[in-house]
Amino acid sequence: MSESRTPRRLDTPRDSRRTLVRRPSYDSDTFGIFAEQFARFMGTASFLIYMTLFVVVWVGWNLFAPPEMRWDDYPFIFLTLMLSLQASYAAPLILLAQNRQETRDKIINERDRQANARAHADMEYLAREVASLRMSVGEMATRDFMRSELRSLLNDLDERARAEPDAEADVTDS
Repeated sequence: MSESRTPRRLDTPRDSRRTLVRRPSYDSDTFGIFAEQFARFMGTASFLIYMTLFVVVWVGWNLFAPPEMRWDDYPFIFLTLMLSLQASYAAPLILLAQNRQETRDKIINERDRQANARAHADMEYLAREVASLRMSVGEMATRDFMRSELRSLLNDLDERARAEPDAEADVTDS
């Protein structure tokens, strides 16, 4: 019973299996767009009105039509089967649409987070710049300071000018 097969290594890829039936190929983006449109339509009042009218017509026809023209008698098994089939397809399509929306939301949230981080960095930079400007303005002479200094110098010059004629008069008197 010993087989001459070598043990399979885990680090080598498997041989591709050949199947007689080929899997159908589809564009996942196109299918996802269809799922989103279907899910949006199912969430509208129009869909609810159409489904209600469909069920009312179905039940009404199968209750009040002549017996030979009815196709689904009282327990309405065929109607139940159709509604179950519709629900079994609707649920995965709605989930697919939600998954696509979740992916879009993640991308938008990441972009928002990056924009917030850039805005925060810009605000920090501007705050540092404003602080440095305040510090440099604090070290500079302001217009009011210069005016007060010039006024005091002018006052000093005026006092000297008034004092000098008195000093010249003292010199001439002696």
